Amino acid sequence: MPARGIPMRRRERAKQEKRERIMAAAQELFAEHGVSGVTTQQIADRAGIAIGTLFRYASTKAELLIMVQNQKFATAIDDGLAAAAAAGQSPIEQVLTLIRPVVTCVREHVENGRTYLHELVLGNPAEPYRKQGLALAGRLEDGITTLLTRDARVDTGEAATVARVITAIIHISTTATAYLHRSDQEVLTDIREQVQAVLKFGSKP
Repeated sequence: MPARGIPMRRRERAKQEKRERIMAAAQELFAEHGVSGVTTQQIADRAGIAIGTLFRYASTKAELLIMVQNQKFATAIDDGLAAAAAAGQSPIEQVLTLIRPVVTCVREHVENGRTYLHELVLGNPAEPYRKQGLALAGRLEDGITTLLTRDARVDTGEAATVARVITAIIHISTTATAYLHRSDQEVLTDIREQVQAVLKFGSKP
């Protein structure tokens, strides 16, 4: 058994190393040229693998983008949650603190961020990387819900619904073509105004 286990561990290590090379190559090329300016063959070439090998890890360019962006999205959510927990602010300000790194992440490369959110919403939810991305979106929504339950204006039973509205606001504000010229701060200010309006009209009587 030990003798058979060693080659298995080597195969797993080799598989992980290839995945890391693919991730690094895709991340670099998407950052340099945007998702529309990159081909899967270019990613395979930079990773030093055959195109057939690449497709064993991700069958489309969209999946490669989602794989890369999921990592960035997860880090942004972690940063936002940590910042919100440390901030001595009102619940609504904590929500906005949570949102800030997420907006920055999505707009770091606007084309990539827009394509990523588009693929999560409209792609096959059963595909593994999309499933991971949707789970991250759910984690963000849950974080917003938790913070909203601390706000006296929000009915506890409706906090999850309000959180879903806020995530929809984030999606539109960061992907709509009409808003592409705005700075991150302008987008965040717009989101703040919309969130405040939602809380005002959805507040308890």
